Amino acid sequence: MSQTFQNYIGGKWVPARSGKTFENLNPATGDKLGTFPESGADDLDDAVKAARGAMRMWQLTPAPKRGEMLYKLGQLIAEKKEMLAQAATREMGKILIETRGDVQEGVDMAYLAAGEGRRMYGVTTPSEMPNKWAMSVRVPIGVVGVITAWNFPFAVPTWKIFPALLAGNTVVFKPSEETPEMGYHLAKLFEEVGLPAGVFNVVHGNGKNVGWPMVQHPGVDVVSFTGSNAIGAQIATEGARLGKRVSLEMGGKNGVIVMDDADVSLAANAVAWGAFGTTGQRCTATSRVIVHERVHDELVKLVVQRAQALKLGDGLKDGVEMGPLVNDKQMQRVSGYMKVAAEEGVTIATGGARATGAGLDNGHFFQPTVLTGVQAKMRVAQEEIFGPVVGFVKVKSLEEAIAVNNETPFGLSSSIFTSNVNAAFTAMRDLTTGIVYVNHGTTGAETHLPFGGTRGTGNGHREAGHTMLDAFTEWKSLYVDFSGKVQRAQIDNN
Repeated sequence: MSQTFQNYIGGKWVPARSGKTFENLNPATGDKLGTFPESGADDLDDAVKAARGAMRMWQLTPAPKRGEMLYKLGQLIAEKKEMLAQAATREMGKILIETRGDVQEGVDMAYLAAGEGRRMYGVTTPSEMPNKWAMSVRVPIGVVGVITAWNFPFAVPTWKIFPALLAGNTVVFKPSEETPEMGYHLAKLFEEVGLPAGVFNVVHGNGKNVGWPMVQHPGVDVVSFTGSNAIGAQIATEGARLGKRVSLEMGGKNGVIVMDDADVSLAANAVAWGAFGTTGQRCTATSRVIVHERVHDELVKLVVQRAQALKLGDGLKDGVEMGPLVNDKQMQRVSGYMKVAAEEGVTIATGGARATGAGLDNGHFFQPTVLTGVQAKMRVAQEEIFGPVVGFVKVKSLEEAIAVNNETPFGLSSSIFTSNVNAAFTAMRDLTTGIVYVNHGTTGAETHLPFGGTRGTGNGHREAGHTMLDAFTEWKSLYVDFSGKVQRAQIDNN
């Protein structure tokens, strides 16, 4: 039964001021899941005012106490994991074992951030002068605006929100309009653990009416964004104009290198999972296979077999291995790249079209697709498709493979399959991506390591891991002089 949802502002559940709403639909079935507020700049302004009003109180709450609240939140998420996973599958489409993992990342991030509450590592260092103490500490920046994509509707928000809150910031969150229910559930969880009113706020709506006003709002000090490169570039430009902190996590065109000494069956399994898991709708999805010519045909054959054997359907049903694309817009995007592939002379070894049949006709299902004959500079090898499509690029050497991998506008994740330790270490050194795997696919990042990429994938920040607080804190240097006299720094006292 469809439910009516509201914004969460200042600890209260409220509709959009305009009274406008939008519908949330199941991408596998087309069923209506709920009605959400179609908010605007005035609703965003209410949320920012609430966040600023709660800021001082939250900053003065000791960091270990903030951490304890996040720890309780992690326990609560773990208790409700199955309910949350099913809700995520209904609105995003990926299969249940994947949304369980999505939710588990939220648990992991809660615990990781909670532990940071008893560290918040600063730096102490000797002063150059006698009887003087010197140290530096992290301090919160203020109000953090969070804008996230729909493909990981629970995990990705937690990568941003939990560290921001732990550091002492308050948060205004705009979930993707494609997956708004997970934003609602996160607010309910915070409400249940007793987070003070105004510390965390949720405003539903689209990018034009909520996201862009958030970027421009003078009361928002930091913008943390996950989404497309085109929108990220606009946010970066506007953030620079306004002089505010911006953290971006954007696209990927991730490559798996398979050398002629690799375990080809293992590589095929990893490629299939990386390319078709989450229906290819991951920033870390495997988009390219850069394969040595001596094992090319064998690897293509195995990946095609795995693609053709996948069972498509509603992610809540047993046995389903791949769900739908998130909406019709994505269907048109992925289908459009099949036309591009044909124009570029690429061979579609399997797939390449909308999937139809029993249980599929009401959803946005696309066939797992393998492209061969791809050249490194083709659009299908350079542009992010964000669907269950993987292209094979044939190479003659490790050096050529590394060069092909690095020559894209993106730099998130890469991988090499080899049994040669020298080749593995060469790849680890020379692959210019933020994440590198050896004998593993391009997906599977762990929360306690930094996540992010180079080039067009981001703007230098990293999420999670020991870097989680960097985007959400300033450094303050402190000096205590107990000499009883004026000591002149930066002056030659010799």
